[in-house]
Amino acid sequence: MKFTELSPEEEWIGKAVVNSAFIVHKTLGPGLLEKIYEVCITHELRKAGFDVKRQVVLPIVYDGIEFEEGLRLDILVNDRVIVELKAVDLLNPVWTAQILSHLKLSGLRLGYLINFNVPLIRDGIHRLKR
Repeated sequence: MKFTELSPEEEWIGKAVVNSAFIVHKTLGPGLLEKIYEVCITHELRKAGFDVKRQVVLPIVYDGIEFEEGLRLDILVNDRVIVELKAVDLLNPVWTAQILSHLKLSGLRLGYLINFNVPLIRDGIHRLKR
């Protein structure tokens, strides 16, 4: 598969997502519910001037029909970057595949899988692109 470079805007958003994850994790630490991290990282990104949507329903088109029961994204930043959050002991590989599918089906190119239930947040941030 051939990857093209991300746009400067996508890279800028990606850096902000990572920075926000570091701030939230440093402040709250591991061990809380996923929803708490979702609210706080959304707040940090909005505070930084980004348009952030939570629990975004993205319709799916199959066989020429649009189904509203499509994808649900934890966070969508500037309609360009997908952020999926977890607060688990072990990441399931299917979650990586899920984000890659979300990127493909949405036409977006950059996504993050962030697990807050780690001692060091750098170990919980996974960047995915297509």
